[in-house]
Amino acid sequence: MPKVNVNDIQMYYEVKGRGFPLVMIMGMNNTMETWDPRLVEGLSKHFKLVLFDNCGVGRTDISKGEYTIKRFADDTAGLMKALRISKAHVLGISMGGMIAQELALNYPEKVSKLVLCSTSSHYRFDEYNSKVMEAADRGCSLEELTKLILSFPFARDYPKDFLREHPGWVFGFTSDFVKENPDLAKLLIQRAEENPISPEVLSHQHGAVLGFNAQARLKHVKAPTLVLHGRKDVSVPPENGSTLAKAIPKAKLVYFEKSNHMLAEEMGDVIHVLTDFLL
Repeated sequence: MPKVNVNDIQMYYEVKGRGFPLVMIMGMNNTMETWDPRLVEGLSKHFKLVLFDNCGVGRTDISKGEYTIKRFADDTAGLMKALRISKAHVLGISMGGMIAQELALNYPEKVSKLVLCSTSSHYRFDEYNSKVMEAADRGCSLEELTKLILSFPFARDYPKDFLREHPGWVFGFTSDFVKENPDLAKLLIQRAEENPISPEVLSHQHGAVLGFNAQARLKHVKAPTLVLHGRKDVSVPPENGSTLAKAIPKAKLVYFEKSNHMLAEEMGDVIHVLTDFLL
């Protein structure tokens, strides 16, 4: 199992494909195994993908230090250095998109092109909760209601069968996508169960997200940037994509009309947009 020493931890990583490096940063509560297999396969035809588990997740060590988005970005830069990658394209999704922003701001020499998926420049838990409550008042689905309940105090105690009963919420898929793609949902459930995240690390990650705010600094991003967001994203409201794109100089924004948080519903189009931008 490939690991390298980065800061105070051993980081687990895998490299797939050949070409110019593309560092892919996963979001909160997920390991590198959560990446959509179609995305990995499609991008590995053109790039050398660097996939890894963030601090405390999967097969990467838990740190005794403070968990912040800056710390995660420092870990990513340290991994690149250990792998002798001086410069790469960087793609981050959800919390990984926050890490990617911080990496581009603090290590501009390491980022060739930047892709921010389903993410935000900052995250205010109270505003998010208000949106979910409003949805519940309007009459929400079981999936939405489950999300509302488990957001307090941010899914510290999942019910035993929550993962199997609500894969759409856990993995950021629409309910229709789960029904139409049961094998993919089953695969990701299996991978998640093999590498569960501890409640302590999840809490630390949540704290890191709450403490992140890059909005005022995004004007300093130098890398050409692509922002992707699903119109049906129930985790990070779609308007965050527009906010990001307006704040980053010359950023390109693409919305996917049928997609939830992980953009799985239109993955073929996502891969096409990504390769057009990165090549």
